[in-house]
Amino acid sequence: MKHYIIEITAKVSPDKIDPHLPAHRAFLQNGYEEGFLLISGTLDSHKGGIVVARSESLEHIKSYFQEDPLHKLHLAKYRFIEFNALKYQPFLRDWI
Repeated sequence: MKHYIIEITAKVSPDKIDPHLPAHRAFLQNGYEEGFLLISGTLDSHKGGIVVARSESLEHIKSYFQEDPLHKLHLAKYRFIEFNALKYQPFLRDWI
């Protein structure tokens, strides 16, 4: 399994994104239910967010985020960072 940090950056002001956050969060919930998202949240600046995920391939993660309502509405851009999980809390052993 490969691990990723997905950095989501707003392309518009927060007031234009806020009405779409419930749909965005519902979209993320699907990834949690499918078991490949670990954690997500907003940046303190409210100009984006971070998601930690795992997948067999970068293509799968990119394909998944193509369906994000924020992407479809051209409200955010995405940066995908692959990393190797070398150290982690013991309770994450099964997820890693």
